Amino acid sequence: MIRIAEILKQGKPGDELTVAGWVRTKRELKDFSFLEVNDGSCLSNLQVILEPTLPEYGTLLKRLNTGASLQVNGILSESPSKGQNIELRADRLTVFGDADPLDYPLQKKRHSFEFLRTIAHLRPRTNTIGAVMRVKNAAANSIHRFFQERGFLWIQSPIITASDCEGAGEMFKVTSLDLERLSGKVDYDLDFFGQKAYLTVSGQLEAEVMAMAFSNVYTFGPTFRAENSNTSRHLAEFWMVEPEMAFCDLQGDQDLAESFLKEVFKSVIENCPEDMEFFDQRIDQSVLSTADNIINKEFARITYTEAVELLLKSPKTFEYSVEWGIDLQSEHERYLAEELFKRPVIVTNYPKNIKAFYMRLNDDDQTVAAMDILVPKIGEIIGGSQREERLDVLEQRMLSCDIPSSQLWWYLDLRRYGTVPHAGFGLGFERLVQLMTGMSNIRDVIAFARTPGNAEF
Repeated sequence: MIRIAEILKQGKPGDELTVAGWVRTKRELKDFSFLEVNDGSCLSNLQVILEPTLPEYGTLLKRLNTGASLQVNGILSESPSKGQNIELRADRLTVFGDADPLDYPLQKKRHSFEFLRTIAHLRPRTNTIGAVMRVKNAAANSIHRFFQERGFLWIQSPIITASDCEGAGEMFKVTSLDLERLSGKVDYDLDFFGQKAYLTVSGQLEAEVMAMAFSNVYTFGPTFRAENSNTSRHLAEFWMVEPEMAFCDLQGDQDLAESFLKEVFKSVIENCPEDMEFFDQRIDQSVLSTADNIINKEFARITYTEAVELLLKSPKTFEYSVEWGIDLQSEHERYLAEELFKRPVIVTNYPKNIKAFYMRLNDDDQTVAAMDILVPKIGEIIGGSQREERLDVLEQRMLSCDIPSSQLWWYLDLRRYGTVPHAGFGLGFERLVQLMTGMSNIRDVIAFARTPGNAEF
């Protein structure tokens, strides 16, 4: 059986073939009828012509409503219709599943994204969500290829952990205890893992372990944040890409991250041209120009101190004030990328008090070797750093951040036995897809969104 995407690219009049998919639309005329059929392989539909000589023609027409599934055997012919070169003339047709037009939710009309989230089991059949998923697939394939071609080892970091990589404390607790029957203090020594356990917020610490043996590694898997945030930019469950490189400093980290973004965007443009054109026309008319900006412009590079100075000199009025020592807000990040530099910006050397304990302390004792990549429309898309490889400095940082050394004894061991300079970064996969597609809400670039108050489907 041939996919519709392949037929539309390579099919020739006279080809005899079999197609399966779902009916998008049906139109009945006096002498014949035609269907628009889609199998999810591309944005475009294949037009199928049904003639009255088709066996059980009348009975089939009554069943071939929007949403019905079918298999068609027929011969390709030139199409007289505009916008398509070929169409399939059916010789034999089988209906696998009906879809009652009185209650099928996805009739041919415009539906809001808010409504589609309530029927996440059906929304992949829409043009927009279908295009999102194909772009997401192409991006994931490109990510793996990018690292594999550079000799990185893909590792699978654990979903369940006993440590909080980010130090934020916003973690989902995992337990096998019957908490409804317990009263008073919970004894986690009796729990499944013999201690408190959580869903991971990052695979970075485990990636560092593996980098100390394999030099260059990356993780690509789900992470979880128990942040009670109902915004268009946050999910409770999302996927992260986290490379880690031994014998690498902050400069090398920046170079890899810039090359990474450029190559992934370029690959998606090459492999999903129809879908990206759709987003540019129907969702956000700057999608293609944003991609071009990332692919073809060198990223600007400034320090955090320089960024603060530029923001303080700006004639723009910000909702949040700017001063050295506090984190940049999304409006500040977007101003730098969208209005000032008009291209992606890498900001480095942030104050140590606003960054994680594992980031390498600079010689000034005030900043750390951290970096954020800021892009138009999103703000921060990548966060990374050179890691602290000096045992005594790391121990002091953990102490100042109230992180017990007993909890991360194995992490400290990496500094005791063959420590090396190393660096890495993290990228939220769904936020990347959001930037690529121009979708305004991150819940619309993941198949089954997990957000506060919602774990449906």
